[in-house]
Amino acid sequence: MATREATAHGYTRHEARRHIERTFNSAVLEALAGIDLADLQVTVLIGENGNPPALAVICDSIGQIDMGWIEKSNVLSGALFSSVAPLSWRATAYRALLQSIGHALPVMSFEDLFEEVSAYYWDGETEDEAARASLMQWRGHDPADLDDMPMPSGLKAQRPDWMLTENAAPLKQLPRDLCMRLRALRKAVEAISDVDRASNAWVCEFDQVAHYLPGYQDVSYLPPMTLVPFDHFARELDDVCQVGMQEGFMNVAGLRPITDVAMIDAWFTSLRLGADLLRAAQTLIDFDPAKPRG
Repeated sequence: MATREATAHGYTRHEARRHIERTFNSAVLEALAGIDLADLQVTVLIGENGNPPALAVICDSIGQIDMGWIEKSNVLSGALFSSVAPLSWRATAYRALLQSIGHALPVMSFEDLFEEVSAYYWDGETEDEAARASLMQWRGHDPADLDDMPMPSGLKAQRPDWMLTENAAPLKQLPRDLCMRLRALRKAVEAISDVDRASNAWVCEFDQVAHYLPGYQDVSYLPPMTLVPFDHFARELDDVCQVGMQEGFMNVAGLRPITDVAMIDAWFTSLRLGADLLRAAQTLIDFDPAKPRG
């Protein structure tokens, strides 16, 4: 569209390029407006060796996503001006975030963390008995030392109740306003899931990242953001994220080569759908159903 407008107005080649850049940047800012979950930017990448240019969505945020009322502890329920929503409400909302945000943002789940910790502590073992055997056989620990060491079952037990799927509730048992926000988020997930992978602004392949962004070959493969609460898993997150903190994280939310002009419109459509998803997730986080309303 910007190309057609530049031609119609009779711009010089340099003016036309500036006009196209301004129009593109303006459209990107409009599409990503109102997103507070993460700092995002879009970068235009030049293809080399005959490869087409590409558009990349980069996540500049690092750390845990603030989940607001969802991660409130029951110990706050007696505090002045503080209220905590029922466990089933918080668990249902957390499950919704877990099933949705990863469609747009590079984010680590508890399952991802467990896999990384398993490799870091127990050589990939996921059961206590096998982990103990690994620590003795490969790390040289004495059996008497193992009682004070973390084990897979202990890691799972560290999860607060609102992280457990079994504590989630059907929508019919939730308040109407909360259901509306959960349905809006689910609808946004369905919309971005229907986008063809080849034109999805929020999808990337590692080989494409390595080609267009060769510096990323040295960064950690872990994502920069997590839905795992730092208060409960500080030690584990610090351990597995050491390389990322030193060398950088895989913070590419999406990278799409653009082989023809028509793909830009499809890319923008998917960019807006992913942004809609993130705004719906933010709306869920910002809404506290336990707060009295006037």
